[in-house]
Amino acid sequence: MARSLANIIYKGIAAYPAASSTVSGSFCRGILHFSTTVPNDPDTHEDFRPSNKIQSSGLSLKDIVEQDVKENPVMIYMKGVPEVPRCGFSALAVRVLKEYNVPLSSRNILEDLELKSAVKSFSHWPTFPQIFINGEFVGGSDIILSMHQSGELKEKLKEIAEKQHKAK
Repeated sequence: MARSLANIIYKGIAAYPAASSTVSGSFCRGILHFSTTVPNDPDTHEDFRPSNKIQSSGLSLKDIVEQDVKENPVMIYMKGVPEVPRCGFSALAVRVLKEYNVPLSSRNILEDLELKSAVKSFSHWPTFPQIFINGEFVGGSDIILSMHQSGELKEKLKEIAEKQHKAK
């Protein structure tokens, strides 16, 4: 019943002529999530228009990826965000990494296809998620899961986890 109600709401929102906005929705864990894209509408104030923070930073995408990997002890480029992964492999990687209570930084590659390409050329790896630990490319969800099962991931994250524990 909840799903049919959500479909009715979705159809109602999608049918609403909201200044030529594009509305899309998807189910995640039985919850309907919506996102909208507002085109460059002259009636929308500049402060409220969507912006790409990566492009407006003045850094090249290669520089941004290098900076992410260098500055974040655990960096994951994934489909979605850790709170709402948009693919099973990304969800698996996040679930495994969260077992170690380490700070997890991420970027959603679905929001920027150019970023996705930049990450692929940086790591020389074709698939996502891509996980970097202490500046080193480790791999994807299958490799993280294997390292977790063998105990290798615990050793690799030990120093990060200790720093996190001392900071509390």
